[in-house]
Amino acid sequence: MLRETFNEAAELYDKARPAYPPALVGELARSAGLGPQSRVLEIGPGTGQLTRALAGSGCHITAVELGDAMAAVARRRLAEFPRVEVRTAEFERWPLPEEPFDLVACATAFHWIDPAVRVEKAADALRAGGHLAVVITHHVAGGTTDFFARAQECYERWDPATPPGLRLLPSSETVSETEEFEACPRFGDVTVTRFEQDITRTADQYIDVLLTYSGHRALDSTRREGLLTCIRDLIETRHGGRVTKRYLHELIVASRIAP
Repeated sequence: MLRETFNEAAELYDKARPAYPPALVGELARSAGLGPQSRVLEIGPGTGQLTRALAGSGCHITAVELGDAMAAVARRRLAEFPRVEVRTAEFERWPLPEEPFDLVACATAFHWIDPAVRVEKAADALRAGGHLAVVITHHVAGGTTDFFARAQECYERWDPATPPGLRLLPSSETVSETEEFEACPRFGDVTVTRFEQDITRTADQYIDVLLTYSGHRALDSTRREGLLTCIRDLIETRHGGRVTKRYLHELIVASRIAP
């Protein structure tokens, strides 16, 4: 399964994947009323990119991670936070504890969870008045725009799944997908807050982050090496060895309605 490919590159994932914008973390903490007494369940923490930021509030966090290698890195990276525990398990089958949580959080991983389970089980995990917070990350137009237009040629040559003429959309044209949360009668007050961040990387750094994406890892070795070589040459020969990528992070927060 594609969602298991991240586990093959846990150390690289931890090195290459960026942290979330501090403003996003602050808004999440404010919306959920996080504090030292809060109980948080995090789904799919990876190596702890969001977990470390949330742990700064002093809350108790139970993080449920599918990959054993990812979970091992997360435990090492979170060792300074005694109130954080990382469980290695598939969230869909993980038995919920009897005591409910104040917050269920999931950052850039909710799409990997079974859609027949994820919202309902999140509701099961929460106390009345608790919050579900989902971060969805979009690749959007911006940064070194010429690079991304030219990189499309690399993808069309080496990745057969690439639609011809594909282009990144600006944030203003990226539609928020909140229907799943609004359709669940157990949640209300669904809000969306958007945060952009630009990250500049060298060619090596950019290749590293590509190697943490499931679609790139799923390519056979010949196609993957051809794609990465094409992209590296483009960065080094046309863009002075550095490119800037723009991300749009959407923070979707929903409140658990009392039964």
